[in-house]
Amino acid sequence: MRRSLMMSGLLAATVLAAPAAQADPVPVIAPTIVATVPHDPGAYSEGLEFDGPALYEATGEVGKSELRQVDPATGAVLRATPLPDDYWSEGITIVGDTIWQLTYRDEAVLEWDKPTLTVRREIPLPGEAWGLCFDGSRFVVSDGTDRLRFYDPSFTQIGTVSVTRDGQPVRGLNELECVDGQVWAAGWPQDTFVRIDPGSGAVNLVADVSNLWNADQRDRSRQVVSGIAHITGDEYLISGKDWPQSYRVTLG
Repeated sequence: MRRSLMMSGLLAATVLAAPAAQADPVPVIAPTIVATVPHDPGAYSEGLEFDGPALYEATGEVGKSELRQVDPATGAVLRATPLPDDYWSEGITIVGDTIWQLTYRDEAVLEWDKPTLTVRREIPLPGEAWGLCFDGSRFVVSDGTDRLRFYDPSFTQIGTVSVTRDGQPVRGLNELECVDGQVWAAGWPQDTFVRIDPGSGAVNLVADVSNLWNADQRDRSRQVVSGIAHITGDEYLISGKDWPQSYRVTLG
């Protein structure tokens, strides 16, 4: 009798100690190409953003950084302004008649007047900055690590979140796009974009975009996937650094 009780206790302990079921891996999708659009092959793209039908692009590197308005159908540069003080341009986002732009290691956020493409002012922002988007009430910033930082409209930091995929940190977060309460981020240096729940930091969808410009045809150390701009619904524009073409795609 005592042996039976002991065995029952051991079985109960075994059941209690059983590991919890693992969650399913985050789904991975591939984009469907809608159209291929010419892109300036000398544009080291750091950020893309649509404002209605108008497309804006930030291009990087010291001495080459510009804020541009680009024809979304032909890729032609309609107007462009170099960044001040040889700043290295990074991500952009548009709020009303203002274009906000990060700088890489210059620790400054630029506030541009959209109609004239002139800088109104600079705001200090300590540390590196890579990607930027606006979710309707706050700015979201990436810095190449596994963190997203949140700022109020005056660029005072109000929070952070660590980003994970299947429980593991996702580093190299780059260009950002805020869409319907979620944040898309380029997963530098891989050919991926990850969709992030900004509340938990959990990645809930991965877009493998390696079917766009074949990696064997480009310099993988430089011509990396970079820009993503939401058009409408599931349609996006995706490009990269020094790419000769951009791609209108659907993700979904």
